[in-house]
Amino acid sequence: MSALLNNPKRGADVLAPRPLIEVRQVLVESNPFGPEQVKQLRAAVVGTQVGDVRQVLAELLNQVLDGDASKRNHLALGIASYLMARHVQAVEYLSKVSGDATGAFYLAQSLVSLGRFDEAAGNFQQAADLGWDAVDCTLLRAGAIRQAGRLEEAEQIIRSTARQGATRAEYSFQMGCILAERSDTFGAIEYFERSVDMDPHHTGALFRLANLNNQLGNDDDAIKLFERSLSRPPFFLGALINLGLMYEDQEMYPAAAFCFRRALEFDPTNERARLYLKDTEAAGDMFFDEDTARRNREMEAVLVVPISDFELSARSRNCLDRAGIHSLGDLTRVTEAELLSNKNFGETSLKEVRDVMAARGLTIGQSLGAAKPAAVTFVREDLAPEVRAKMELTVADLNLTVRSRKCLSRLGITTLGELVSKSADELLTVRNFGVTSLNEIRQKLTEMTMSLRNE
Repeated sequence: MSALLNNPKRGADVLAPRPLIEVRQVLVESNPFGPEQVKQLRAAVVGTQVGDVRQVLAELLNQVLDGDASKRNHLALGIASYLMARHVQAVEYLSKVSGDATGAFYLAQSLVSLGRFDEAAGNFQQAADLGWDAVDCTLLRAGAIRQAGRLEEAEQIIRSTARQGATRAEYSFQMGCILAERSDTFGAIEYFERSVDMDPHHTGALFRLANLNNQLGNDDDAIKLFERSLSRPPFFLGALINLGLMYEDQEMYPAAAFCFRRALEFDPTNERARLYLKDTEAAGDMFFDEDTARRNREMEAVLVVPISDFELSARSRNCLDRAGIHSLGDLTRVTEAELLSNKNFGETSLKEVRDVMAARGLTIGQSLGAAKPAAVTFVREDLAPEVRAKMELTVADLNLTVRSRKCLSRLGITTLGELVSKSADELLTVRNFGVTSLNEIRQKLTEMTMSLRNE
């Protein structure tokens, strides 16, 4: 992955091409089905053969439904489903495999993914009893117990393996998770980094480090870590989606779209990935025309030029100043009739202003379709105490996704009072703020019996 991390054209190469695997031979024909076949399937999934695995998996399922329901076929179906992040199906198939260490181990892994932690702990123990690596199973059993909420018990189990396990990446990962649960962020980072030093492809440690760096604002490091976490299946769909969002925030739209599409390959029903992909494709189209973007920047620079820079008569300057018009942009947001309604501002002054605007390719009132939104000021004395308390909450209290938080930050919105003073249309003008983010904010506000302006 080091070449990937040094490549500025990241994204489409996140899962680098690898030698093709004979998927049918591995999944359908090889007998017995064991660790070597699992290794080859991993290579197929991490490369470009997700579609092949999905197709052959469907064929094998048809064989089982047609009567070839052997232990070997259920084992292959279950492990392939696990690698494809289809954990419900994996549990269904692997539950029919008994007396097999490989089956018990991957059944336990799938149960963890489904949040069935107590069952997972029992199956990790069973896998060890059947011959799977005992230390590895003990550490993973401790992880399941930790996720079940029994932190002290989990730590005791982890530490009981220290003599043999301390040199393993999984040991450092599990200790890092314990510290993270206790809000010792930097202690957790130290253990996760130690885990990655021992195993550069430890998916869990890389994913945790990526999320922590993202929370700390270390975006570049977070992107690299999310990329590395995708080097070995089963992939965290959260890693694909978070990486896509970070690419999008850096305007790397093809890379972002790649991540969302890849997430949909693993889970075609993932509406979150589908909506983000739609937003990304729209944003990519929006920012594709570099000439238009350049012209827009040039126009913005012209609109902020102050009136005082131009040779206007004293009467015209004084009238515009009294009307609160101080820049060319202000003149694009008023009508000629409004200017003429000002005392001492007549046709002579109007002609002066027209000439100044025309010399720069502008006209009076041309931006009225995109006029500045009127600011809403909340009179604190008019609010009930409970309403005032809500208005003073920060947007961080909404627990929004990273993209939504960054979009609100660009608008300078820090409190709920500032947020509800905005309309949906105003929010949608912000870069990378799409319908998905808007719906997320609407839902969060609804939960607090609040809403955006005009809703």
